[in-house]
Amino acid sequence: MSFEKLGLIKPLLGAIKELGYEHPTLIQKRAIPLVLAKSDIFATAQTGTGKTAAFALPILQKLRNTTADENRAIRAVILSPTRELSIQIHEDVKNYSKHMSITSAILVGGKDIEAQQRMLKTGIDIVIGTPGRFMELMDKGLDIKNIEFFVVDEADRMLDMGFSKEIRRIHLQLPKRHQTLLFSATYSDKVRKLSK
Repeated sequence: MSFEKLGLIKPLLGAIKELGYEHPTLIQKRAIPLVLAKSDIFATAQTGTGKTAAFALPILQKLRNTTADENRAIRAVILSPTRELSIQIHEDVKNYSKHMSITSAILVGGKDIEAQQRMLKTGIDIVIGTPGRFMELMDKGLDIKNIEFFVVDEADRMLDMGFSKEIRRIHLQLPKRHQTLLFSATYSDKVRKLSK
């Protein structure tokens, strides 16, 4: 199977070809069509199996009609357990979207929170970050009422690190109509409970 058969658009196909992607991995074959079909998904996939592309590519495709303007509402949130993983996901999203007019930003601790607030006011489509920093920005008035995609990556690690309350609190404040995409390396009782 090819990426073309998954229904991806030319700007994304061009970007992943430039990155050397030839054939979709199992998680990409299964997840991409479901995300494009507006389904919520819960998937188990080990690190290194291409799961970032499995959620990022279809999200970018769904957000493709974005026009750049100031104070544009955030449309997708991708949470990960660590600063390092958030940085890696952000780099991937930037690489995949390089032929599109979609903006992304990283929200992690250790960076000036006021600078992050100013950056968000320029109009950002996708934010990637850790639950703690995202909650801090929500407490400072971050608007999430237009979120269309909520991604929890490495859910098992996040629960092991004690982020259950933050994830639930963020989820409760999202609009009723949104897609939730939850990825985990393991299928533990804690992850199963969170997925419900």
